[in-house]
Amino acid sequence: MKNIKNLTLAGALFLMATSCNKENLDSVKPNQLLKAVPNTFADQTSEFAFDFLKTHNAAEKADKNYFVSPLSLHIALGMLANGADGKTKEELIKSLRVSSDLATTNGIYKDLIEGLPNADPKVTNTIANSIWYRNTLSVEKSFLDILKASFNAQTYAEDFNSSATVGKINTWASDNTNGKIKKVIEQIEPAHVMFLMNALYFKGDWKIPFKTENTHDADFAGTTGTKSVKMMNMQEKVRYAKRTGYKALELAYGDGNYVMTILLPDEKASVENIINTMSSSEWKSLNTALTEQEVIIGLPKFTVEYETNLNTVLGKMGMPTMFSDVADLSKISSPAGKLKVGFVKQNTFVAVDEKGTEAAAVTNIGIVLTSIQILPEFICNRPFAFFISEKQSNTILFAGKIVNL
Repeated sequence: MKNIKNLTLAGALFLMATSCNKENLDSVKPNQLLKAVPNTFADQTSEFAFDFLKTHNAAEKADKNYFVSPLSLHIALGMLANGADGKTKEELIKSLRVSSDLATTNGIYKDLIEGLPNADPKVTNTIANSIWYRNTLSVEKSFLDILKASFNAQTYAEDFNSSATVGKINTWASDNTNGKIKKVIEQIEPAHVMFLMNALYFKGDWKIPFKTENTHDADFAGTTGTKSVKMMNMQEKVRYAKRTGYKALELAYGDGNYVMTILLPDEKASVENIINTMSSSEWKSLNTALTEQEVIIGLPKFTVEYETNLNTVLGKMGMPTMFSDVADLSKISSPAGKLKVGFVKQNTFVAVDEKGTEAAAVTNIGIVLTSIQILPEFICNRPFAFFISEKQSNTILFAGKIVNL
């Protein structure tokens, strides 16, 4: 079901790769690294996630499905923040809702990157980071050291003039998303000098799987019309809540540390309104309100593959300077004003069926020179004219035309 129109679940699906709450964690052995993550950081990154979702939702076409990863984006921008200074750094830190003390923030990133993959032994969740840079670019060693120590980032100095480098980058993306995202760049432009990349992969089986024999054809009423879909069905005890304008359901994966939270608008409400009213406080209230009860559930099988450029969205979220010629990325390569962000792009994949969910995201930040010098070519391999003149008096002494040699 690759093109289910206006999937009303899309507004909640972005939470599934990082959603976990205290009740679920109490039922399994605590992960010490995740226990070390401050509650304030979770609140702040939730606010970033909802700000991102709302801004992206407003920018995307109303009738188009999408799937994004706030966590992948946050980590990629966190890596960039370590290379920024001045106003560029201030905007990144404010928009990411992290401490200006990047050493502390980097420690939290490290705990998340190492802790999330071990949060549930029955769920696969991998996080990978990499830095790819033009081998002629002088990169600050301190920047590379920080990204290696805090983000476990792999570093590659490559010949960006070689087409083979494009293949290497795309292979890295594919290898770190279980082959779900095979291509993140088409070519390397002359202005490109670095790519900061995060890859996030998730595969979890439902704690209570849907039975295939209970999957039937059913109508899905989208904004562009009603289509027949494969609707999975079950009646089970799950965490459920009725909220103003919508109802919510929580479906657990594995041992329960990871969950999918689905927000279904009331019949007279819209998914747009639900997305726009979500916030960190509403999210916390919702999780408190969820209680276990028996529910009749219908969930369509679907697959979404998505790609989006986030330059405009991130500018509206408070990070415009990094895209401008006054960007300060001097902690990547000095001096200030030499580099800027050319693009921030995200490629994603999600598939939901009776067994569970597979999802992947790659966030790619392309860094370019603010004023690259491309030497012009002047090859006289066709007819040309020429003049001989005296410069002080501006007198032309001779003129000629060459058409055959």
